[in-house]
Amino acid sequence: MTDTLLNTLKDERDRLGLTQAALAEMIGVSRKTINTVENGVFVPSTILALKLAAALDRPVESLFRLG
Repeated sequence: MTDTLLNTLKDERDRLGLTQAALAEMIGVSRKTINTVENGVFVPSTILALKLAAALDRPVESLFRLG
């Protein structure tokens, strides 16, 4: 059984009117990192997931779930 990590990162980013570049700058990563996480290409580390949740003012569990 293979689990997939699903996310609502793009929806939450759009809700706040942030570009990928702006969010990336807020947490100290590249825009490409944000893009690959949003598209499910890259599974973020726990630290990155927590930084994203803090920047978007959402609990990490509301951003990421197993699918």
